[in-house]
Amino acid sequence: MARNTFYYVHDPMCSWCWAHRPQWALFEQALNTLDVPVQYVLGGLAPDSDVPMPEEQIAAISGYWKKIEALLGTKFNHEFWAKNTPRRSTYPACRAVLAAAWQGAERPMNTALQKAYYLRALNPSDQSTHQLLAQELNLDVDKFISDLNSATLEQAFVEQLNFAHSLPIQGFPSMVLQYDEQWHSIVLDYQDYRGGLAQVREILARG
Repeated sequence: MARNTFYYVHDPMCSWCWAHRPQWALFEQALNTLDVPVQYVLGGLAPDSDVPMPEEQIAAISGYWKKIEALLGTKFNHEFWAKNTPRRSTYPACRAVLAAAWQGAERPMNTALQKAYYLRALNPSDQSTHQLLAQELNLDVDKFISDLNSATLEQAFVEQLNFAHSLPIQGFPSMVLQYDEQWHSIVLDYQDYRGGLAQVREILARG
């Protein structure tokens, strides 16, 4: 059994998770060289809803996109807001990641959902988008849709949400290192991953 596990807590519809992707890729690569296993945990930003997003919420979230774009140079397709009826509902996209994980495609589906949302102006709250992405990822689409709507997956998703909420985190994305039965919140920097990596190395060195 591993003495340590690094948990990356995220949501496929979290714009700050999208912003963190470049630094996280470097961080994860460095963790691999330290033999620290990485586990993704779905945080679940917003529960199921068929209610269209209010105008003030659209203004707020689209404003976050512009802020991130100006701060970090992250690319966003702002046509999303004109082409869709957005809903503040991220649980469906989280379930899609979990259903894909059951076919060994957790991370490809998460990436595909982010690109669908932020670059392709597709609605990641819609099951039609999930099905399209499953086809593009060459998954067994019938199994994917069956799993997506199953009670078994719902139970697994609830367990993952409960685990995420039990961790020492403040929003998404968040990073937590479990080492020798202790939990350590790892600093997250959108511009330079090396501070967090240094913190991990320091914790590991204590052992």
